[in-house]
Amino acid sequence: MAEIDLSALMQQAQELQSRMKEMQEAASARTVEAQSGGGMVRVVVDGSLRLRKIEIDAAIIAANDKSMLEDLILVAVNDGMARAQKMLADEMGKLGPFQGLQIPGFGTE
Repeated sequence: MAEIDLSALMQQAQELQSRMKEMQEAASARTVEAQSGGGMVRVVVDGSLRLRKIEIDAAIIAANDKSMLEDLILVAVNDGMARAQKMLADEMGKLGPFQGLQIPGFGTE
């Protein structure tokens, strides 16, 4: 049986941890945009899966349709979160040892 070099393995794990932290910091600075209702509701979500901005067109507010506005916000936010998760999954894929690895909460499941 081959001997396992624990110090080398620990060093690789530390390097991977460092790379993951850098990737997470970089991803949290990046944002994705999503919209619904033909752009009547627009949202911005960052790589930390935080909703950064919601823009609502005045026309939809003037229509005074609470239910439709709620639906449009829901659709835009869900799409924004999905886009941010995909961005994170794409970034994780750049970390060699994780390529092809399915991690819950990252990407499509």
